[in-house]
Amino acid sequence: MTETPSSTPDPVATTPEAKTPAPKANPPAPEDKPFEVFVPELLLPALVKEIEAYGGPAPELTFEQGAMPVVGADCWMVKGRLPGERRFWLCFTRPDISSAKTIALTEGAGSPSLLESFLIDEKKMTLSLLVSRVVQRLNGQKWLGPN
Repeated sequence: MTETPSSTPDPVATTPEAKTPAPKANPPAPEDKPFEVFVPELLLPALVKEIEAYGGPAPELTFEQGAMPVVGADCWMVKGRLPGERRFWLCFTRPDISSAKTIALTEGAGSPSLLESFLIDEKKMTLSLLVSRVVQRLNGQKWLGPN
């Protein structure tokens, strides 16, 4: 017996391919940028903006590699200067924002004598967390705004 072609189309052959839109790639998080880009391009401007928004004077900020205050170990650091010979150092033990961090503060011409652990319990480090905690620490010294 011979089969005659059916006038009904084969459902598998005629089903158009389901076109699923390609998932949109989320822009990379600021924290995913390389350390040497993240700090000068994102962290420093954000710190200046937040310190000024908090009522503090515009700080002088630099980013460099050098000797960590007090202990002298090599580190990457953000050095900050505020009026009245107020200075602070935010130190990173490795070129990574998730590395161990310390902060040192001093007022006057002397060198800092105390190095404090900084953000040691945080699992995920973000730009906003770094900025808010540095500003919180500076305000704790009564260096920002009317206290």
